[in-house]
Amino acid sequence: MARIFKSMLEWRTERALLDLTPLSIGFVPTMGALHAGHRSLLEQARAENDRVVLSIFVNPTQFDEPADLLGYPQTLEADLGLATGLADHVLVPDTVEMYPDEYLYRVTESDLSWRLEGAHRPGHFDGVLTVVLKLLNLVRPHRAYFGEKDRQQLELVREMVQAFFLPVEIVPCPTVRDPDGLALSSRNRRLSPAGRERAAAFPRILREAASPSAAAEALDTAGFGVDYVEDRKGVRLAAVRLERVRLIDNVRL
Repeated sequence: MARIFKSMLEWRTERALLDLTPLSIGFVPTMGALHAGHRSLLEQARAENDRVVLSIFVNPTQFDEPADLLGYPQTLEADLGLATGLADHVLVPDTVEMYPDEYLYRVTESDLSWRLEGAHRPGHFDGVLTVVLKLLNLVRPHRAYFGEKDRQQLELVREMVQAFFLPVEIVPCPTVRDPDGLALSSRNRRLSPAGRERAAAFPRILREAASPSAAAEALDTAGFGVDYVEDRKGVRLAAVRLERVRLIDNVRL
């Protein structure tokens, strides 16, 4: 049975005790509303480490739209059920615990974070990088696991870890998809049945289109609002809106 920590002071006491052992620690940071994609991260962490720490924190500083934050699903009991047998420690801090400074201090990256997602969600990656740095400092894991679906986030986290000389290995994990190809996401549950069926065209179009512009045109024709489609380092990244739900994905070319 996982131990749940709402107080970060209590967690830091527990973490100090773990330092007395030679056990390796794997860490999976999440915003909750866990699904099979998160489970795959936990399973890999479980296979590669002696102890697994899961965090569940809906980080307010990475939301550029207040309505998106208010609508984010919070399913703690179900999340704890999914993590049973996989996580040894679960951190469930509140905003006051995570931001005692009220977000006066933050991490800002001045290149990649301004493009793609950053161009459409001002300040998003400041919030992401700041909370990840805080969590890595709290957990001090040997390995931390991030899904490749959020590829830009993964790249920025990896570069932040290198820039600040953090002693942690960032482990990328493959995107988990439904049988029709749609990448698993907590946001998918906000789609209507008809919208969910239509969303399956998103990754298919990204794979089949000859160019980013052709993909954008095909997505528009299929009823998606297109934020961007861009090829970067052999990967096609895209963000679209469907039924006021924002979906992101990427596929290898």
